[in-house]
Amino acid sequence: MWNRNKREEEPAPRPAAQPPTATSLAREGIPMNTLPPSRSPEPETTGVRSAMIGKSVVVKGQLFSREDLYIDGEVEGSVEMPESRLTVGPNGKVAASVKAREIVVVGTIHGNVEAVEKIEIRKDAKLVGDIKTVRIVIEDNAFFKGSVDIIRTEPKPATRPQQAAAAAEARPAAPPAPPVPGGETKR
Repeated sequence: MWNRNKREEEPAPRPAAQPPTATSLAREGIPMNTLPPSRSPEPETTGVRSAMIGKSVVVKGQLFSREDLYIDGEVEGSVEMPESRLTVGPNGKVAASVKAREIVVVGTIHGNVEAVEKIEIRKDAKLVGDIKTVRIVIEDNAFFKGSVDIIRTEPKPATRPQQAAAAAEARPAAPPAPPVPGGETKR
């Protein structure tokens, strides 16, 4: 009793308990998220590279981007990103002309905007300026002052009759049918 080693006195280390996985929780009927579903103004991670302008950042000048951009600070000048998505966060204040593939406004934009695909003005957002887009969503309690120009996407024109005729002439003619053995044609 008095001659025990210190190793014997210390309890054996227990393996660390691992947190339950999503599949084990789903089997037990426990929801992964206890918060109600809501649209988050945070940038979405869809595997596309994105950049962020934080709350305390002020940018004056021209912004050009080929990746998605999340603005939660202040931007004055122009923003051009025709291949990407622009999100103006709840603290974001943009006083600029904006051109992007898709625009989501949760904060404030003062200036004309052009969205190649879609613009969303979310609840409590403010946009003062003219809009040019294919699709627009304005949620309840959002503020918008300006004009909206909806761009219609035109279907690709069909091939011209002249091009179709030229293509038909360029095709080789079908070979003649082989003669039927033993068959004669009557005249």
